Amino acid sequence: MTMQTKGGRAAWWRIDHLPDPDFTRPLLDLSAERREQLRARLSYLYGDEIAAETLPELIRHLKVHSAHKPPELAEADRAFDPESRFSERDMMLITYGDMVRAKGQTGLSALGDFLAVFRRGEPVFSTLHVLPFFPYTSDRGFSVVDFKTVDPRLGTWADIRRLGETFRLMFDGVLNHASSRSVPFREMLSGNPDYADFAVAFRSPDDLTPEQRRVLRRPRTSDVLTSYHSIDGPLWVWTTFSHDQIDLNYGNPKVLLSAIDTLLFYVRMGADFVRLDAVTYMWKEAGTPSASLDETHEIVKLFRDVLDLVAPQVVLVTESNVPHAENISYFGDGADEAQLVYNFALPPLVLHAFYRGDATMLSRWASGIVYPASNATYLNMLDTHDGIGLPGVRDILPAEEVDFVVETARAHGAFISYRWSPEGDVPYEINTTWYSALNYEGGAEPRSLQIQRFVASRSIALALRGVPAIYLHSLVGSRNDVRLALETKVKRDVNRATLDFDLLQRNIADPSSKLFALSEALRRMLRTRVLTRAFDPRGEQRVLELSPSLFSVVRISPKGDEHLLCLTNVTERTLAVDVRQSDLGMESHYWFDLLAGRGWLAAGGVLKLEMGPYEVLWLTPSSELERRIESSTPA
Repeated sequence: MTMQTKGGRAAWWRIDHLPDPDFTRPLLDLSAERREQLRARLSYLYGDEIAAETLPELIRHLKVHSAHKPPELAEADRAFDPESRFSERDMMLITYGDMVRAKGQTGLSALGDFLAVFRRGEPVFSTLHVLPFFPYTSDRGFSVVDFKTVDPRLGTWADIRRLGETFRLMFDGVLNHASSRSVPFREMLSGNPDYADFAVAFRSPDDLTPEQRRVLRRPRTSDVLTSYHSIDGPLWVWTTFSHDQIDLNYGNPKVLLSAIDTLLFYVRMGADFVRLDAVTYMWKEAGTPSASLDETHEIVKLFRDVLDLVAPQVVLVTESNVPHAENISYFGDGADEAQLVYNFALPPLVLHAFYRGDATMLSRWASGIVYPASNATYLNMLDTHDGIGLPGVRDILPAEEVDFVVETARAHGAFISYRWSPEGDVPYEINTTWYSALNYEGGAEPRSLQIQRFVASRSIALALRGVPAIYLHSLVGSRNDVRLALETKVKRDVNRATLDFDLLQRNIADPSSKLFALSEALRRMLRTRVLTRAFDPRGEQRVLELSPSLFSVVRISPKGDEHLLCLTNVTERTLAVDVRQSDLGMESHYWFDLLAGRGWLAAGGVLKLEMGPYEVLWLTPSSELERRIESSTPA
């Protein structure tokens, strides 16, 4: 299934792929140039001889996939303009498929019902990222047993299809590793020659020398090798993340072809975005860090080639929780790797701004963000199912400031996960809900102030250029579930509790509840965001350093006809702010706040503002507001 947009935005509909390939129509015919491009990628990875052997099978996969497309879908793909890929209406919700529980319903069905209650028919959340919904053995879905089956504990492919009638969908391509109970690995252990070398394995743990281990980049503190017994004796298998997550061997072209087959299967089942989980570690080579190697980038480029050829509307997303400069390398040249890259530096920088009451470091970083192309941009999230990663700011915040963020979060009840390094274990991730990270549990602060602080932090991810994303627990303001983490012995589970649909529904309708107040404030901000063309990711932004207490950014629509001044007070103090209109590059006597629905006057070229604790202003010139009204008024 592929999703289209009428006129580039607003209404959505799907054109389903055919359940069986139709070989009566002309098959995909690749040009000599395209064939050579694919051959060159394979040759880079495997050499000319293996590339020549592998290319026909790769092209067969492309032909079969194309034969699944009905004529109207093939025509829509040909007519697709990549420049219209993203707009201000793009906003993503991240969730597990079973995070909402309702009696007598599958998890995926209950999720859809809850989102209908929250959205109230409004156009917030164009995209739904359902975290791995396949059968698994550990790591809450990321140790996949079968990549092509929906976990019956969550629902069925029909449930996924129903969600796709309302949302664009992001599937997880957990293609770096698989469960130790997966068929390919079990067959490899059993000596099946068709599955030989599907995993990276050694006959002795000493085959990976201490020197080679020392230069590895590891996101965990566990041993990189795990012992398994095979028909031919013991094997020591490469396991980047855990003993149950077997790293796939992309040095074997059969593994690459299997991954491409899975990628195209997801497209046929409704994926509009495919997230490459743990992409950093896809290519392993002893004696190197085995992280973000050139071969890994070549694999991403090949995946992009495949999608560009047979599914050009599908977005490739990379998840690489690494230092910022390395992270953005997955854009490639802006046209040959990911169209969407997780902005991992953003969450810890926003936490730092609110913990310090000083947005200076955040503003300086944001002013230097590079956008490689108009149709490639960042996924701006503040929290995920894992928590708040720290590697993204290792080259931005001084070490003492990273330590300050870690210790402040810990004081708020967060857990800290570590990674291995030659110098010793270092903090890798803060495990917490975003609400708890910002607000002390059981403190004397008024609930209204905590909600205002929380919403103010979310405004930064919404205002920055890119596609914003919100994790479900932030949508409802969940606090840390320490009991769950103690029960499962998994730190990340503090941010992964299952929510009761009936309780959510009651609270969201109760004016006295925290969820009611939070959802009203968030919904107003989300609705305003998707209806304001200045937030189009193809537009420009200018970060202003008006005050250490403010995060300030000007957003400009792609046509330059809409401007928005977004101000966020990162402190609990009331601020008097003077904004020189010359700094904005525009002048207006009257400015209107789209969030609060009130006006502000400018005099003598200065816009004088007063902002309450953690207040957010989204200000637009009155002349532009009037034009927006006129352009939408029926004749």
